[in-house]
Amino acid sequence: MKPTIIFEDRDILVCVKPHGIPTQSRRIGAPDMVSILKNHLHTTCGKKGEPYLALIHRLDQPVEGLLVFAKTPAAAKSLCRQLQSPGFGKHYLAVLNGVPARPEATLEDYLVKDGRANMSHVCTSDTPGAKLARLHYKILRSHDSLALAEITLDTGRHHQIRVQMSHAGCPIAGDSKYTPASSHAVSPPSDVLRLYAAKLSFMHPVTGALLSFTYDPKLPF
Repeated sequence: MKPTIIFEDRDILVCVKPHGIPTQSRRIGAPDMVSILKNHLHTTCGKKGEPYLALIHRLDQPVEGLLVFAKTPAAAKSLCRQLQSPGFGKHYLAVLNGVPARPEATLEDYLVKDGRANMSHVCTSDTPGAKLARLHYKILRSHDSLALAEITLDTGRHHQIRVQMSHAGCPIAGDSKYTPASSHAVSPPSDVLRLYAAKLSFMHPVTGALLSFTYDPKLPF
């Protein structure tokens, strides 16, 4: 598989992860973005041995969009530090199955992860393992019973966008895991999760320049 490279220099690589491809897989022989990109680097750099490539952040397997990787240990250290600060911007587009009553809002919930089911749930603040989740959404447009939302994360919890939007009554189109059965009557289920990592911004780990990348996905309306 040939990766879609948005930007690459000696320190970093920004690419588009397709829907259905894991960021990194533990299954031997299974294609994932790390192995695909290492093959790309091995082909382009012409050096012997396995090339260095550091994973900075992840996208869930059904999510499509932008990822940044570090090509040197120094770049990885800088990007990981930025990831923990507000300066590392990750913005998403989501097609919602339902139109929120408020066109723009901040959602705050407490989430707890169920590792066995690989799901997270909204819970009370005193639930063991509960973590605060906060996001901001803005509706860009709507069509029939669907809405396109721009979503910015303030926290990075497991399946956060999917859980919080479903809890708010507007699950993401195509999300069979977090869409109540009653919601399928609003919009037919799809095998494609309509959640996209559409914008990524950070400081270049060596030059310090502000970098911003956008991805324009194919939307259903």
